[in-house]
Amino acid sequence: MTRQTQSPKSGRPKPASRRQAVLATVIESYVISGEPVGSHTISDRFARAAGWGSATIRNVMSELEEIGLLEQPHTSAGRIPTDRGYRYYVDNMLDSTQLSENDLSAIESISFGKETTARPDRLMERASHVLSELSENVGIVVWPSLAENRLKQIRFMKLTDSRILVVLVSTSNIVHDKLITLDEEISQDELNRTARYLNAEFEGKSLVAIRAEIIALMKQEEALCDSVVRNAILLCERSLQDEDAETAEVYLDGASNILGKPEFSRAENIRELFRTFEEKSRLVKILNECVADDSHEGAVKVLIGHENLASSLQHCAVITTSYRLSPDLSGTLGVVGPTRIEYGRMMAVVNYLGRFIERAFMTEASLH
Repeated sequence: MTRQTQSPKSGRPKPASRRQAVLATVIESYVISGEPVGSHTISDRFARAAGWGSATIRNVMSELEEIGLLEQPHTSAGRIPTDRGYRYYVDNMLDSTQLSENDLSAIESISFGKETTARPDRLMERASHVLSELSENVGIVVWPSLAENRLKQIRFMKLTDSRILVVLVSTSNIVHDKLITLDEEISQDELNRTARYLNAEFEGKSLVAIRAEIIALMKQEEALCDSVVRNAILLCERSLQDEDAETAEVYLDGASNILGKPEFSRAENIRELFRTFEEKSRLVKILNECVADDSHEGAVKVLIGHENLASSLQHCAVITTSYRLSPDLSGTLGVVGPTRIEYGRMMAVVNYLGRFIERAFMTEASLH
């Protein structure tokens, strides 16, 4: 989006505005073509504007290079944006982008009514796929871990072979289920009594807090004399096994999209990036750190190139936002691609999808 502020006296662009117009044109052309942008491209864009001679354009491009917003990758006259150039563009030159009807339709097509909270995994899979499709890069949705949920109700269902199905409903009306195996036999009646005890004692508490209380109970001999409490300790310990903040579910789609990007033509770059995608706990940590220092909850955060602390992402733009499922439960979603990305449109897509997920769960919660 090119801004061109006119001087009221001369009718010519102001010097600062001329730099912005050239920077915007270089970025927008480079995002489309992937090729360094020469002065002739700027000349074509402003052929009918006064004060835009070839010498002026070359001078402005040189100025932008001197202040670190453009660089010349080869000896040719073409320039490309630096990380600083993209940052200036994002912070100072992007107006709010209106999403197209196609983008809006693609996002809203992921809703599936009553299944929203009963099967959130399907919603998250679709959400990551839509992010990938719209960005033509990598779409990622992080679903908060079971450990972060607060208990509304828990049930135990006895199956065969000493297996028990644990069904947990969180205070945000999201249903989780987990299959556990016990070494000892517990009847369905005992399971029902244990569930009633847990629902009465631990309703509204996070599973992290419940685990801490269960550990404390395990140290009390008198508690172990009560069969209901003993069963509760056993069942909770198995149910919470391997559940912590690092086990958040990660839905990732479109990793293959970046294989053809020239920015990742070097084998070591792509290998390191794919290792990051495969290490789910590391990816969760990276994305959560992206949104952790936002002063405005739900704001879109953009990290560009070397602003990313992870070396594998220092050729990438990471565009993220958080989404809230309940007052105490939130997740993260975003797009990862090369720094040569449609910043305005992708920021709008990420923001709209985050708010769309929030509305879907708030609507569902209001029906319960």
